[in-house]
Amino acid sequence: MNIVLLGIAAYILIQLLIGMLVSRHISSEDDYLLAGRRLGLKLGTFTVFATWFGAETCIGAAGSIYQSGLSGGSADPFGYAVCLLLMGLFFAVPLWRRKLTTLADLFRIRYSPNIERMAVLMLAPTSVMWAAAQIRAFGQVISASSEFDVEIAITIAAAVVIIYTVYGGLFADVITDLIQGIALIGGLAVLLYAVAKTNGGLAESFGAIEPSRLRLFGSAEKPMLEVIETWAIPITGSLFAQELCARILASRSHHVARASCLAGGGLYLLVGAIPVFIGLIGVHLLPGLENPEQILPRLAQEHLSTFAYVVFAGALISAILSTVDSALLAASALVSHNLVIPLAGNVSEAGKVRIARGGVLIFGIVAYVLALHAEGVYALVEEASAFGGAPIFVVVLIGLFTRIGQAKSAAAALVAGMGAWVFGSYVLELTTPYLASLAASLIAYLSVAAWEHRTLNTAAEASI
Repeated sequence: MNIVLLGIAAYILIQLLIGMLVSRHISSEDDYLLAGRRLGLKLGTFTVFATWFGAETCIGAAGSIYQSGLSGGSADPFGYAVCLLLMGLFFAVPLWRRKLTTLADLFRIRYSPNIERMAVLMLAPTSVMWAAAQIRAFGQVISASSEFDVEIAITIAAAVVIIYTVYGGLFADVITDLIQGIALIGGLAVLLYAVAKTNGGLAESFGAIEPSRLRLFGSAEKPMLEVIETWAIPITGSLFAQELCARILASRSHHVARASCLAGGGLYLLVGAIPVFIGLIGVHLLPGLENPEQILPRLAQEHLSTFAYVVFAGALISAILSTVDSALLAASALVSHNLVIPLAGNVSEAGKVRIARGGVLIFGIVAYVLALHAEGVYALVEEASAFGGAPIFVVVLIGLFTRIGQAKSAAAALVAGMGAWVFGSYVLELTTPYLASLAASLIAYLSVAAWEHRTLNTAAEASI
């Protein structure tokens, strides 16, 4: 084992120790899933930033931009940054004031328990796929830093993140997010300096980028609907992700909930520009790279000292741990709080925590299997955002701000949206299956809502 692996192992050990120490103070479901609802602005900002800034930004986006130019980053960092800013501007305060434990609670309160269960079946797989993307990226970092094959590295990564997440809960995640965020920003800044210096400085590096690689919306020949699809998936598909909603609900006030999203989104966009820049100039520094997702760790190995690379790799792994922790917690929270505990009946707070930890273990294993068989990190993240994202967006948006529609409207939107996405993706093989899902969800919701309204009016007139 080389010194780089020893340094990475030390980083991982620190994360595990923090999780175990914090776990001693977990006594209730709120403590485990929502950090006791006591997050302030500093912790809130860094946990929003660190949770979103994971494998897909450092590994997936840099690799995608290396392959496709700036348009390869339309989802990350640009689309997801817009998602965070929209949450802060319009949705954080209304969600916080509902005093929910999970986003699925909104579906029960606004519609019915059956709609709550349907929402869980769409939201939980998204979080598991998100976790799988992080596990795969973790494996890529270990593989790039050692002689391990990617499959073996992914196995090691999965074992570590499952243990880490079972112990820690959200508060451990938030505490490490602050440390991880600072370390990650420092590590990326050092890498940016080293890479730019090797290329003659920032100005010379920018000048070396081919203009064709700077098209944010792809080539001029690309159909407009496909461009809209590319941006709609990260923005609307992830806006109501349980991982982000948990940070909102864990804030100590609605002011903190809004400000932490806005500050975290701004920080995300600023720091996310570094992997974008490295992906753009990477084709000149490492042309013909067989695995583009290893562009960042490969450049770090070449241009950083051993100590600086250990710091960079450790910071990168810390960010990945933070994101996968949040994703596994989100999946477990939805299933344990909204499905298992209501069926189990009277469960103590300690029992609720045990059920949530069991869920983390199960979903961690599922995420590991997905990570082994996925085409890549970026593909997993896009699939996670698209899966069920459109109907969830439509139902939450209308349900949160209007009184239009009841349980049947929500059910119709969820079924129609998911059906349109599956049919459009795998049967018709549409180039814009997400937009088809979004349209089907909206039409189904409003159509059934109109029918519900007429039915209620008819019943009211008949009773007079």
